[in-house]
Amino acid sequence: MQPPLSLYYLTFSHADEAQAVAHDLLRQRIALCTNWFPITCAYLWNGAIQQETETVLIVKARAGARDAIEQVVKAHIDYTQFIGELPLRSVNMPFEQWFTQEIGE
Repeated sequence: MQPPLSLYYLTFSHADEAQAVAHDLLRQRIALCTNWFPITCAYLWNGAIQQETETVLIVKARAGARDAIEQVVKAHIDYTQFIGELPLRSVNMPFEQWFTQEIGE
């Protein structure tokens, strides 16, 4: 049986943006747990290769919560960034129990 949660991978220009979004997701009980960390990103923009630092935010939340997460993100930033849902095939039972206890079925 697939667990009721997914991982969400989001990118931000600054760590303070990731932290603000993470805290709102937790306060609104959309997410159970969040992690953020700095990375270096290379990407195409208008046909040229760009490189800069970014912050990744990983969100552990209910499967199918991408729209709710996106609404929280839009309240904090207005630039184009990535929000992707990564479905999980399995998680350890104690984590799944914690998730269900805090977030619900």
